Amino acid sequence: MSGVQEFIDNEIKTNDVVLFMKGTPQFPQCGFSGQVVQILDYVGVDYKGINVLADQEIRQGIKDYSNWPTIPQLYVKGEFVGGCDIVREMFQAGELQSHLEEKGITTRGAA
Repeated sequence: MSGVQEFIDNEIKTNDVVLFMKGTPQFPQCGFSGQVVQILDYVGVDYKGINVLADQEIRQGIKDYSNWPTIPQLYVKGEFVGGCDIVREMFQAGELQSHLEEKGITTRGAA
């Protein structure tokens, strides 16, 4: 495993919820990353955002790690959940909240 793969693996395993995204949670740099940030903020879950634009190796490395071609990518308890479309569909169906709770992740719910 390369250094980048080890970094990604460590981030996914040591943080309950990780979002590999373009930009930061405070300043998303693409609409898809922004949508996932809005959803995560709405359900009120604490998560770590990792800006793939800051490091080309991480940007490519996360695609190789997950075998998924697009960014953003959401991980919960070490498990790849999906990209923007999957996260949005799960949220709209109420499945994202259930999935987080099943994994023991506290959500604050909508304010």
